[in-house]
Amino acid sequence: MSSIRSIRKSVVALVIVAIVIAVLAGFCLANGEDFSFAVSPWALLPPVVAIALALITKEVYSSLFIGVLIGALMHAKFNFATTMDTIVNDGLIESVKGTAGIFIFLVILGAIVALVNKTGASAAFGKWAQTHIKTKIGAKLATFALGVLIFIDDYFNCLTVGSVMMPVTDAHKISRVKLAYIIDATAAPICMIAPVSSWAAAVSGSVSSETYSGIELFIRAIPFNFYSLMTLVFVITLSILGFDYGKMSGFEIKAQDGDLGALNVSTTASVETHENHHKVRVLDIIIPVIILVVVSIIGLLYVGGFFDGVDFVSAFGDTDATVGLPWGSLIAFVLIVAYLIIRGLITFDDAMKCVPQGFIAMVPAILILTFATSLKNVTGLLGADVYVEQVMETFPPELASLLPAVIFLVATGLAFATGTSWGTFGILIPIVTKMFPEGHALLFVGVSACLAGAVCGDHCSPISDTTIMASAGANCNHVDHVSTQLPYAMTVAAISFVSFILAGFVPNPVICLIFSTVATVGTLLVIRAIHKKKQAKA
Repeated sequence: MSSIRSIRKSVVALVIVAIVIAVLAGFCLANGEDFSFAVSPWALLPPVVAIALALITKEVYSSLFIGVLIGALMHAKFNFATTMDTIVNDGLIESVKGTAGIFIFLVILGAIVALVNKTGASAAFGKWAQTHIKTKIGAKLATFALGVLIFIDDYFNCLTVGSVMMPVTDAHKISRVKLAYIIDATAAPICMIAPVSSWAAAVSGSVSSETYSGIELFIRAIPFNFYSLMTLVFVITLSILGFDYGKMSGFEIKAQDGDLGALNVSTTASVETHENHHKVRVLDIIIPVIILVVVSIIGLLYVGGFFDGVDFVSAFGDTDATVGLPWGSLIAFVLIVAYLIIRGLITFDDAMKCVPQGFIAMVPAILILTFATSLKNVTGLLGADVYVEQVMETFPPELASLLPAVIFLVATGLAFATGTSWGTFGILIPIVTKMFPEGHALLFVGVSACLAGAVCGDHCSPISDTTIMASAGANCNHVDHVSTQLPYAMTVAAISFVSFILAGFVPNPVICLIFSTVATVGTLLVIRAIHKKKQAKA
């Protein structure tokens, strides 16, 4: 039966692709060489097709590649040679160039996880957690707390929290997609409200203001960032209430029967625990994590110029996570290997075997990230960002009070279609600061709406790098993570949209935060009541 459904989905996907290509080819033939798909609604078509195919087929690699192909055909106007150049040069090669540092970080982090697993430290931590974290709620909240503590960078957050807390959530029969959701909910949202983070640095670099520094504008916008803040409230409330809804509920029911939904690829797939596992202590996982965190922060500060006399905040404002994280993680790997060898938990030969094992574990994430970045590059060639900018500039000024809510929707849509939060607020923040002159009561609300929408779209999009990292960190199917997270993200998005309408008329952070918090908790209580009624009838 499942094979028949798979065939049907594949046929539907092929029909959709054939229709799209036929329509595009028809437009090209009908309008001649002067016709262009650039800077028009057509520019958003490639990511929309890729996302639709991923949700239909549950297969992300081919879906992303087809999105790249369609974008390349549109850019090249169906010229074969130009299409291939676009796919290979502007898409794949440029994506590898731009994300090479993240690839290195992923491989090193995968190797560190394999090292910790090899020594038996993960198992030791799992046993300790079973003794001290005795409830399912406690396991969820502990995972949430660790995600909050690792606020420095979203990539770092996703993979570190996943590798550390996986034994704990597995022991309490929490599905991998639920783990991925908690990871994702404490990655981008935390980074977007943490003044010392790679995201704060990126936002600061997007601001040009005579009155406010980038970091000051970022900090003053935090109280109005309803999506990020309410996502945290949502996770805590949902964990305490102890229920799930949507597709997540089905995965959690399966988890109680032992089916956690983990992928077959694992950092422990071909590595046996070292014979000296009886020497392992809980500190043998805590110390490597501390080394990784501290040295990675040092790496980010170094790249930002902190050791050349630049102040701490400015160093984070000028840092580059794609350089700082590989820089720090490589040193951390050497220190961790030395520590584990000195402890007598692993030999040098076994430690080196963990390097290719870490690479194997991260291959799915690297492939998805490559195709997703290629899709972003091709979408950029079509001028999707310019089109969105033009649409935003035509908004009637007399409806300024509704503008924050509109900005939130536009940012969400753009981040969803392109899969990039940074690209979204990089495009929209300069527009928002022009719409609201300095000193305008809605300046900070507008900037917050842009940032909140960027995070929201990032959460919902299958081609988002942070979403991909969360799937990798929880070792679960990527499309399953997206489909189970979507109802939760859309619930918070709806509450945030209403909150931005209120903030447009009453730009008081205290009043708006009280309203949004009550709305979030109240919504979950209503959903739980409806969920219980459905269960009772069933």
